[in-house]
Amino acid sequence: MIQDLHSHTYYSFCGADRPEDVVERAIDGGIELFGICDHNYGIGFGRHDVFSSSASDLRADYGRNLRRYFDHINLIKEKYADKIKILRGIEIATVSGARYALPDAVDVSFFDYCLIEHIDNDTSVSRGDLFSFAKRCACPVGVAHTDLFAHAEKMGIEPLEYFKRMADENIFWEMNVSYDSIHKFREHSYMLRFFENEAEQDIVRRSGVKLSVGFDGHRCNEYRADRVSDYCRRIEKMCIPMAFEDI
Repeated sequence: MIQDLHSHTYYSFCGADRPEDVVERAIDGGIELFGICDHNYGIGFGRHDVFSSSASDLRADYGRNLRRYFDHINLIKEKYADKIKILRGIEIATVSGARYALPDAVDVSFFDYCLIEHIDNDTSVSRGDLFSFAKRCACPVGVAHTDLFAHAEKMGIEPLEYFKRMADENIFWEMNVSYDSIHKFREHSYMLRFFENEAEQDIVRRSGVKLSVGFDGHRCNEYRADRVSDYCRRIEKMCIPMAFEDI
């Protein structure tokens, strides 16, 4: 399956395009399964000036804003149902400070999936504990643009054991294949290494953990569907299952 589970719209402060434009670009590129997952703080706060304010009562509409976003993406899902499968996701920052992290009381269980970022950051509110944070989300979870081999080593866990637990708890691992100006045309070293490292591929295959591919797009005019398709096919040739491939 040609899938891209990491895309952003104007709901993210760093995104530029309407959800419709993002989806139509994916359709034109032959994507079969497409996940829209804007940043939690962009959705929750709505406006950058609200996000940047120090006022203590500005989170009052956070949960409601997430629901509105979900409803909008659901309308997009229905509109394009005969052309592409769409998942309603959210990307969750876990760094502390600057109001990026998801408020503790906010519910995200109704999303089709969450992508968690910064899990390996020393300032992460998760304290490196992916599994506890995934339970807090209460929906299918993926780990975005993170070297999980390095993270498992940092946590003192053998990679095979770590990935097996991910598989058991329905947590998938993203191969982030971004290549655009927002990311300064920088490729993720963990992703490049994985596709060249047969030992790592074998560990992932034996663990049963699923992979996903995400372009992490922020601008329609820079979207590279060919790059997404290429990496999806490479994963399929490795006989490694992909997230949501059975829907």
